[in-house]
Amino acid sequence: MLKVKRALISVSDKEGLAEFAKELAGMGVEIISTGGTKKSLLDAGIKAVDISEVTGFPEMLDGRVKTLHPVIHGGLLALREKKEHVDTIEKHGIKPIDMVVVNLYPFKEVIKKEGVSIEDVIENIDIGGPSMLRSAAKNAQSVAVLTSKEDYGRVIEELKGGGIKKETLDYLRVKAYRATADYDAYIADYLGERVLGERLPERIVISADRKQGMRYGENPHQKAAFYGFPDYPATGPGSLEQLHGKELSFNNIYDIDAALLIVKAFDAPAAVIIKHANPCGAALGKDITEAYVRAFEADPLSAFGGICALNRECTVEIAQRIDKMFMEVITAPGYSEEALNILKNKKNIRIMKSGPLVKDEVKSIRGMDIRKVTGGLLVQEPDSAVVTPGMLKTVTKKEPGAEQVSDMLFAWSIVKYVKSNAIVAVKDGVTVGIGPGQTNRVGSMAIALKNAGEKARGAVLASDAFFPFRDNIDEAAKAGIAAIIQPGGSVRDEESIAACDEHGIAMVFTGIRHFRH
Repeated sequence: MLKVKRALISVSDKEGLAEFAKELAGMGVEIISTGGTKKSLLDAGIKAVDISEVTGFPEMLDGRVKTLHPVIHGGLLALREKKEHVDTIEKHGIKPIDMVVVNLYPFKEVIKKEGVSIEDVIENIDIGGPSMLRSAAKNAQSVAVLTSKEDYGRVIEELKGGGIKKETLDYLRVKAYRATADYDAYIADYLGERVLGERLPERIVISADRKQGMRYGENPHQKAAFYGFPDYPATGPGSLEQLHGKELSFNNIYDIDAALLIVKAFDAPAAVIIKHANPCGAALGKDITEAYVRAFEADPLSAFGGICALNRECTVEIAQRIDKMFMEVITAPGYSEEALNILKNKKNIRIMKSGPLVKDEVKSIRGMDIRKVTGGLLVQEPDSAVVTPGMLKTVTKKEPGAEQVSDMLFAWSIVKYVKSNAIVAVKDGVTVGIGPGQTNRVGSMAIALKNAGEKARGAVLASDAFFPFRDNIDEAAKAGIAAIIQPGGSVRDEESIAACDEHGIAMVFTGIRHFRH
């Protein structure tokens, strides 16, 4: 067990510092400190030795150089069990340092500031702090290295019990290296994007914090945890506040992400119900209650046990409807008090609050679409392409009407979030049939049209990629589809266009596809 006689404290985040340092001082620990930390300790009535008194040099270069000195790093790195090291530091008048307490300059907070200059950013790159952490961590059997206020209590408790335990020293060592790795990852990422203009750098280092452990992953035999990017501003699963229910599962979080991506794409009131990362019902409405009712009624069978997302405050009427059926999760920007009370009557539903639904901005590698494959990562920009009415190219003799164009654009916004091959049928701002993830487009078409049934008559249909043959058009015509939106680009486009003309179907090309594997 490690006993502590001398501690060096230099922190940016001073929360809990005075209480921690008082405990150390009460145990006779000599405290060495720097600049603002020393002032904070003195103001709290805690004696602290200035770093310059230890090194014999003043802080210089606007504080850039203060702890980078052999007296500091010799005191941290000397192996206490090695006579040669002990003799060397004694010869040079260096005393061992048994504890380092450092949290780094607030680089992550600084880069969030609107209009921050690159000069201010660089001045908030800590040099001495990471150096001390690495030195202390390298010699962790003899030096306790604290990077987080969350560990103050544990360390004090062990010191009062006779010394810091080996397992705690090992834990603190690993935590220190993770802290410096995380810090450097953010610096490299920010400067690569800001200075070099890189979106896909030659090497990526992605740092994330564990938000929660889980009972299991997709299946009970798989261990799992959820990790989040602390600086990522987008509205995603990591930004949600849970108001009620059991903890989220691996599959819940995956489905919530898919649901939020859809509803935050719309300015009008919108609701979606997700099953297995695919929408089973999505709708717009004059208000959020109407949007929810229409989304649910689009496919009530599939909605059972689904994930519901709203882009407006959840109403009493919605809560009353959900109270009569089983829904795994509901997420909304807010809840009326009465709606929340009704929902809380259901023991197992997870109630999540998203806050304002903001659209994503890709400002770093953490905003990219990242997927793991065996032995590596695939990284791409998110599919954020938006099609406007002016981009639609009518390729058939029949022109779509204004209401059909509106439904086409809604269908197009939904089909991009359906697994490929994807077909979505829409009527009056409601999905009436969704065919996801089949190995051929005819299979997806058959599922969508079967789900739609009679509702397909007069509906519009979206396909995430072009039709390679006219068979898809013929099947759509049999079901009564009135208009089609698709990317175009097949060598057999003329065949599909001719089929639409035969059946009196209007068809438009977007020039953009939406594969989602």
